[in-house]
Amino acid sequence: MSDQGWAVDAERMYEGTLGEMFFLDPNPTGSPCVLLLHGLGADGASWEYQLRALVEAGMRPVAPDLPGFGRSIYRGKGWRLAEVRGEMFRFLESLTARPAKVVGLSMGGALAVSMGIEAAGRVDQLVLMNTFACLRPKTFSERLYLVRRFLVANLRGVKYQAELVAWRLFPQPDQAGLRQLLVEKILQADRNVYRAAMRQLAVFDVRRRLSEIQVPTLVITAEGDTTVPREIQDVLAQNIPGAKQVVVPDSGHAVIVDQWERVNQILLDFLHP
Repeated sequence: MSDQGWAVDAERMYEGTLGEMFFLDPNPTGSPCVLLLHGLGADGASWEYQLRALVEAGMRPVAPDLPGFGRSIYRGKGWRLAEVRGEMFRFLESLTARPAKVVGLSMGGALAVSMGIEAAGRVDQLVLMNTFACLRPKTFSERLYLVRRFLVANLRGVKYQAELVAWRLFPQPDQAGLRQLLVEKILQADRNVYRAAMRQLAVFDVRRRLSEIQVPTLVITAEGDTTVPREIQDVLAQNIPGAKQVVVPDSGHAVIVDQWERVNQILLDFLHP
């Protein structure tokens, strides 16, 4: 990714019930508000390419470092997805009185799904990227990868886990810089929060509640995602009323980076129908 200096003037801090939360808000006078929720171990700056595109379209993209990740300090106990969802709703209420558009990748996508279920007029569109209602891999290799992640994080430490994930997401020889950047971001996270978030995602299962999502929803699926397989993402598209699905070719789990131009166009087409 390119230098983040452009975003310095966009940095803000929100004092929430769970602690201090940093977020990027590069176009505070824009509309509508688009909440961007990052994946496990990443931070708000991972949406750099999308922030730029949404600002150019006149919108107000807001990208927080979720509690306990990046520079956000988590002061709660136990880190639960439900409490983070509540914090995100309070955060949105501090920004705008109008319903927001919520975009989430992977862990952030699971959080977005949860927000969509509990929307109650606070969300008017959802974009779910490489995410799930329940992460239950079917093949042996997929199960082995997730088990390895969990064991490595708990037995060998987050650094080894970070390196495992970085190689999985950016396996190409010319992606060494991206691997290093991702490792650095993961190591910024509160280690207890990181492990707790992994446990939360392992037990997350809202498949029976997907029909409760009553807002326009777009599912973006990377063709080559080996972290959240296509059939798991298909469950979202098949069970959320009226949901549309777009498959992005030649892409992996980090689709917002490796196919950022295509993702940006898909986002703008959906958010500006």
